[in-house]
Amino acid sequence: MKTVISYNTFPKLLLALTFGFVTTFAQETVAQEVITVQRAIEITLQNNLQVTKSKLNEDLAEENLKQAKLARYPTLSAGIDQGMRWGRNNISSGVYENTQTYSMSPGVNFGVDLFAGFSKLNQIRQNKILLDAGKLGTDKVKNDLILQVVTSYMDILYNKDRLKAAKEQLEVARKQLTQQQELLEVGNKTLADLAESKSQVATAELDVTTADNALNISFISLAQLMDIPSSTRFLVQAPDVAKYSRPTNVYDAEQLYKEVMAIFPDIKLAALQTEAAKKGIDVAKGNLYPRLSFSGSYGSSYIYSYNLPSFDPNRAPNIPQNFPFKTQIENNVGKGLGLTLSIPIFNGLQAKSSVKKARINLLQTQADEQITKNNLSKIIYQSVADLKAAESTYASATKAFEAQKEAFSVIEQRYNVGLVNSLDYSTSLTKKNTAEIDMIRARYDLLFRAKVIDYYLGKPIVF
Repeated sequence: MKTVISYNTFPKLLLALTFGFVTTFAQETVAQEVITVQRAIEITLQNNLQVTKSKLNEDLAEENLKQAKLARYPTLSAGIDQGMRWGRNNISSGVYENTQTYSMSPGVNFGVDLFAGFSKLNQIRQNKILLDAGKLGTDKVKNDLILQVVTSYMDILYNKDRLKAAKEQLEVARKQLTQQQELLEVGNKTLADLAESKSQVATAELDVTTADNALNISFISLAQLMDIPSSTRFLVQAPDVAKYSRPTNVYDAEQLYKEVMAIFPDIKLAALQTEAAKKGIDVAKGNLYPRLSFSGSYGSSYIYSYNLPSFDPNRAPNIPQNFPFKTQIENNVGKGLGLTLSIPIFNGLQAKSSVKKARINLLQTQADEQITKNNLSKIIYQSVADLKAAESTYASATKAFEAQKEAFSVIEQRYNVGLVNSLDYSTSLTKKNTAEIDMIRARYDLLFRAKVIDYYLGKPIVF
């Protein structure tokens, strides 16, 4: 069964596979689910709140873009002003008397900016760039999580083998202690030899405890990344490294860097942030220009005075009275159109300060973009160097293992005929096992270094 990790995965996977090597599924668990790397990634991306939060930020960026587009449309509002006045007032006869009036003025107003220094148009353009950056930001969050998942996953594999090796070494130490006890009883060993064996058993027991604790912690770390209960236990599936061989490609670091620059998400994200900062300057400059707006209004008014008599159609027209609501609304209609030109002269240097801040922000984003490019260059050059080093290490580890295996074969033959004691036999076996583990680790590291370069080139990582 193959597990596939696509390009959008883990920019810092340089340590993960170094610690993973061939494991078995002989674990003291009952009916536990076997989780592959890909399944762990899927669960994490579905459950982890960092992804949810990033998507919400993306939604906010999309809403900001919609809002910027709608800001170009005219504004329209309707309302009613109502009020009451009472007290002594000078009426038309020149006599002060107590009056009480009620007034109401319904109306509709609209306005539209004809020119605002292109600030609204530039705001739309900037928000569109920020939306694209938000989407790339979500991808980056996913990539960072995938890195953490794979690292934790490989930690489990490494700690499982570490625990297995520690238990095997403990078993050897206990057998040696039993042999030393038996030899002491027949007078062939001293108490000092027995004490040394007991010390080796105690050290081996400590190694088992340390490895077991590390395994538990690595399980908890992966469970927390997947946002499932930390107490959940599961099995992990390890890749088979035996079928992998040395890579055949020879990479040039500079050429590889140029190829990766064109496709790496972090570079694209940094470039979008710089582009958005440039548009931010144009938005801020809009406040330095005159603003021309067009407005219109339509309304009427109604007034009722408690000092005046109710409307009587037979009453002489020149006698004050409270005319009906409908009559007043129809007769008091007012309409208006206007052009407003606003020229900024002095506003506490707010506009110029905004432009200056926008330019500083651009310098910051340009610096961040260059830092991202520099970091990528370092990673690429380091990855190529690590691949070459891994090839050399794997070749040396293979030779060392072959030498230890040959040495152990000789010791084993001599042990079988009684020419070598059990301590020398166990020591030789331990060296052979250690050399084999080093070779497997080196093979895993070589595989990983090659796959990391494939990752930066946008190729799927399969293992």
